[in-house]
Amino acid sequence: MAEHAPRRLALTVAPEQAGKTVDTLLRRGLGLSGTLIRHVKWLEDGILLDGVRVHTDRRAAAGQLLSVRVSDDVRRSGIVSAPGALDIVYEDADLLVLNKAPGVPCHPGPGHFDDTLGNFLLYYYDQSGECADYHPVHRLDRGTSGLMVVAKHPHAQERLKRALHTSAFRRGYLAVCQGVPVPAEGVVDAPIGPVPGSLMARRIDPAGQSARTRYQVLCAAHGRALVRLELDTGRTHQIRVHMASLGCPLTGDFLYGTEERALISRPALHSARLSLRHPITGAALSWQLPLPEDMKRLLE
Repeated sequence: MAEHAPRRLALTVAPEQAGKTVDTLLRRGLGLSGTLIRHVKWLEDGILLDGVRVHTDRRAAAGQLLSVRVSDDVRRSGIVSAPGALDIVYEDADLLVLNKAPGVPCHPGPGHFDDTLGNFLLYYYDQSGECADYHPVHRLDRGTSGLMVVAKHPHAQERLKRALHTSAFRRGYLAVCQGVPVPAEGVVDAPIGPVPGSLMARRIDPAGQSARTRYQVLCAAHGRALVRLELDTGRTHQIRVHMASLGCPLTGDFLYGTEERALISRPALHSARLSLRHPITGAALSWQLPLPEDMKRLLE
């Protein structure tokens, strides 16, 4: 398949910007970081003024076209490309929104060298001729399903990560828990830290990092509740730890509750809603997914 042209951002120099250096225009006009500018200025097609490569100290004239390459020139992640199923909810030149399947890790690690979203996405890029490495904006636990954002280049990743936990990037989750939280709506504001001696587990810890979760019970059946949750922070296992602290661990949560493989093969948690401001255009985008079948069955 033919290769995609590298992703570039462009700026026509306005009269009030005339005489400013390329470095200033890249930072203030296009919002690029110093780190990205320092990298891209060494590339043959990195920074062009009217189609000609220039140094960052060059001063631009009104009407000139400044363009910069933001897509990866090489893959630095070290992740191998491997085929695997991807459910792409949305895609453009700067980002993808994926519906992550439960049981699929987001990133390679011990025991998971070539069966993660990172591997599958690089294979997808290879098949489509995309110049891109793996740039996740946030991650979901291996057992969690649902919406997840991946940037296609470092500039989009940086801008989206800066927006996390602000009004410009909001995530909503659905969970099924054991028991019904009381009160039926509230906020868990409790710091989270690691469990000593464990590589994975977390706990409520006054000396830990601040963590805040908003929750609302939507319905209850069979001694379980369907809960809608929104995060004000993004700590490891935050929803799972906070729900367990209410005495209502997620159904199937082997770490903070009880593993119940006859009912569900994972903690019952789904990333159901996502809204963000596009990192390049600023457009407001939002997506929503229904409750997965394995979680739905817990309430039938």
